[in-house]
Amino acid sequence: MPLLIRSSYISQLHLTNSKPSSSPNQIPSKSLSFSSFNHNPLINLVYKINPTMQNLTFPSSTTVKSSLIEPDGGELVELFVPKSEIDLKKAEADSMPKVNLTKIDLEWVHVISEGWASPLKGFMREDEYLQSLHFNSLRLKDGTFVNMSLPIVLAIDDQTKEQIGVSKNVALVTPQGDIIASLRSVEIYKHNKEERIARTWGTTSPGLPYVEEHIAPSGEWLIGGDLEVFEAIKYNDGLDHYRLSPKQLRKEFDNRKADAVFAFQLRNPVHNGHALLMNDTRKRLLEMGYKNPVLLLHPLGGFTKADDVPLDVRMEQHSKVLEDGVLDPETTIVSIFPSPMHYAGPTEVQWHAKARINAGANFYIVGRDPAGMGHPTEKRDLYDPDHGKKVLSMAPGLEKLNILPFKVAAYDTVEKKMAFFDPTRAKEFLFISGTKMRTYARTGESPPDGFMCPSGWNVLVKYYESLQESDESSKQQTVVSA
Repeated sequence: MPLLIRSSYISQLHLTNSKPSSSPNQIPSKSLSFSSFNHNPLINLVYKINPTMQNLTFPSSTTVKSSLIEPDGGELVELFVPKSEIDLKKAEADSMPKVNLTKIDLEWVHVISEGWASPLKGFMREDEYLQSLHFNSLRLKDGTFVNMSLPIVLAIDDQTKEQIGVSKNVALVTPQGDIIASLRSVEIYKHNKEERIARTWGTTSPGLPYVEEHIAPSGEWLIGGDLEVFEAIKYNDGLDHYRLSPKQLRKEFDNRKADAVFAFQLRNPVHNGHALLMNDTRKRLLEMGYKNPVLLLHPLGGFTKADDVPLDVRMEQHSKVLEDGVLDPETTIVSIFPSPMHYAGPTEVQWHAKARINAGANFYIVGRDPAGMGHPTEKRDLYDPDHGKKVLSMAPGLEKLNILPFKVAAYDTVEKKMAFFDPTRAKEFLFISGTKMRTYARTGESPPDGFMCPSGWNVLVKYYESLQESDESSKQQTVVSA
């Protein structure tokens, strides 16, 4: 099956029959200057291959607005306090009631503050929460709608609610004890956890990772308001240079003179099937008439479940994929998407797509069972694997985004490489799931030749070897203590 695209003008046309838009409403490309975020080493790899790109100069006074697609609401929302006001705002926050953030709460502050959830300007008040929970969208003042499929909310307990009292403003405190933001003109309302879980996941079965980690232990109240963040969120984990904001990504797309940006989200290491898909997508966009399609390889960097490969290992593996030339560094931008993972299937995939609109991507690749997981108590998928792409093709507020459902790739045992699945030769294809891939690496068993670039596979093997060494060390310590 060929790739299909869906936009406000085109519905389910063969990709090769489409051409780049020449609509008079399209915003002309704007030239922008390089900034300090370009110390991302995977961007630097481009300049080693093509040094002339580094010498490009652009006017610095241009408004940051990608030429490809407008942010939701028409303007990218950034919620950082101006430098000239930081000291004053921090002093005000010192005297406010305090709300302690969890690690996941802090990830949401990061998401909101950089504009991934534009036009949202803070944690949701009740009317926004109810619209998101029941309609998967928000109605703007002009009557239009933007997609907002996941409630972005901050929970507090009874004690914190009592301390806030009638105060209209609160300070937000990190797990390390630092005041990093304030929430103003706050509204406190009831946190009906069962309703939230049922409507977001379609089940209240025990074992949902995000629920058990974040919602179940959280307070019985939600607090919403306007967010003011004192400085950009940093994790100091050696990966902050990969965390490009929507504003920075839009600059980079324009710097590279991209006329199409296709985003691919993943929370697993990149194998050659992924690469086949991404390279094939670029080829098809070129056939459509685009001159410089750029891939946004956008691994999720927030909360993930315990058996997922950690972010630092994934980023090292991704860098090997580019170094080995499996993906072209000159037409690929690797950046971290800071959102926590819900594993909420078709509901969550809308959020993933919407956030990439705000980052400036005008094409979004969606595959089998996006944002899905196995049922927590039964031996089956929690969601129909085809529903994610079907929902994206109909979701309100995503009409301007081109959705690219991809063909299924599997390991061709005859050709000994990853290839698009041919149902007429079904028995000659081997499907290697993320779980199977992790099992290979954990047990030291090599995957079939051609499944993943060798240097990328070695990263995974070393990671799982380190886990085994850690487990053995722990057992030895337990024996000694006994």
